[in-house]
Amino acid sequence: MVYELYYWPGIQGRGEFVRLALEEAAVPYVDIALVPEDKGGGVPAMEKVLADAALERPPFAPPFLKAGRRYIAQTANILLFLGNRLNLAPRDEAGRLWVHQLQLTITDFLVEIHDAHHPLGANFYYEEQKPESKRRSKDFREHRLPKFLGYFERVLQRNSAGGPGMVGARISYVDLSMAQVIAGLRYAFPLASRRELRKCPRLRALHDLVFARPRIKRYVASSRRLAFNNDDLFRHYPELDG
Repeated sequence: MVYELYYWPGIQGRGEFVRLALEEAAVPYVDIALVPEDKGGGVPAMEKVLADAALERPPFAPPFLKAGRRYIAQTANILLFLGNRLNLAPRDEAGRLWVHQLQLTITDFLVEIHDAHHPLGANFYYEEQKPESKRRSKDFREHRLPKFLGYFERVLQRNSAGGPGMVGARISYVDLSMAQVIAGLRYAFPLASRRELRKCPRLRALHDLVFARPRIKRYVASSRRLAFNNDDLFRHYPELDG
């Protein structure tokens, strides 16, 4: 099966978590955001699916994945679907649910990261909500960032299987996602993340391990991997780093 991934062009965003899983598994897929519009890709292709009245189970928003005739949306849901198929999740039900639970917790973390720079809503430009962003990011840096990172550090410590990741004996999709979060935090909050990650040696090691994996390393070095930028989920505003 050749998967099709639909997401916004020009940003990594939530689609990147799916890309990392597909790249690690070395399965064929088409990143529709990278296909020129005159060849059936880009935003028009994505909007065509979203507006398709014939779809019984339409996606609400990107990212979504086309697998055969099915469209599967929501990052954590896509990764739940792909986990066993790509050998990136435990085989037992308890393990699959635990990985999914961790991915959902990452989803919560991403909302708080985004809201640090857009606390009033995505329809307002950052420049329209700077005072609120400074107040929100201060709370994020002092309370929420250490709480989330501390939690995931403990999960790594308590992996009874002794593997390099959070669940089981092998790397799973949630480890790829966690490494991406750390990379994004280092871009968006270099000072704050450096302080907090000093307390989290296992998370630092997980990030390095994931981005040293041969397939991930080749992907990051390729033109397919977009750079972090200030139109994205992770944004670097020095005044919010503190």
